[in-house]
Amino acid sequence: MVSKCGTRVIHHWAHHGRLDCDPWWENETEWHRTWKGQFPTDCREVSHTSPTGEIHRADIKTPTGIVVEIQNSPMSDQERISREDFYGNLIWVLNGKAFQKSFDVYHQLPDPESAWGRDLIWEKAARQQHGANRGIFYSLTEAQKRHPEVTKATCGPLGTMNFLQDFKPEIARTYRGHHQYDWVRPRRTWLDAACPVYIDFGEEHLLRLEQYDETGLPCVRRIPKQTFLKDVMTKSVARDVAFNPILYPNPY
Repeated sequence: MVSKCGTRVIHHWAHHGRLDCDPWWENETEWHRTWKGQFPTDCREVSHTSPTGEIHRADIKTPTGIVVEIQNSPMSDQERISREDFYGNLIWVLNGKAFQKSFDVYHQLPDPESAWGRDLIWEKAARQQHGANRGIFYSLTEAQKRHPEVTKATCGPLGTMNFLQDFKPEIARTYRGHHQYDWVRPRRTWLDAACPVYIDFGEEHLLRLEQYDETGLPCVRRIPKQTFLKDVMTKSVARDVAFNPILYPNPY
């Protein structure tokens, strides 16, 4: 074994000794095998060659050219960036079981592209902030009545404080899978990823890491696994996968 050390003090190990060993290869788990088994055989372990001649084997490469890397282990910034630069049209799927207890999913958010959603500024939810976890927001139009110059990205809590429980019908009508969340001691390289990141907690949906709007509010979006699997096989751009989700039942 040969040690691999990252800038975020994430140490892991890579096998050596095989003439054809890909340095990005990691031990396969049952979780890996289950994910790969959902794709046709000819989409698995596909060699990908860069314009410079560098070769790596993608976990999944669909007929439309999307690469899906199924990642169980922690990863350094350097390796993540290298893979994103190499593949380009890439999606990450992470095994969330190892950090599930430090990952909280909170209240629903309205569709950020809806007229109502564009008017709201949300307090960031986090553990021990019980009010914000239940949903606290301010209205931009209310704030601009007193401060006409402010924008959504700059106004902060200048309007009247509102509570989600008083507006549940409005949220439900515009809900498209977005939720506030908090990740205690996050694996920060995934927050910096240039390519879409989906987390698998072993449920019937994935959680896609996103920013909600121009305020930079972190959010996740619930994507049914079947929608994800269909889209990666039929769409040609990674960021178009699950781009127009349907309304989903909310289990939280």
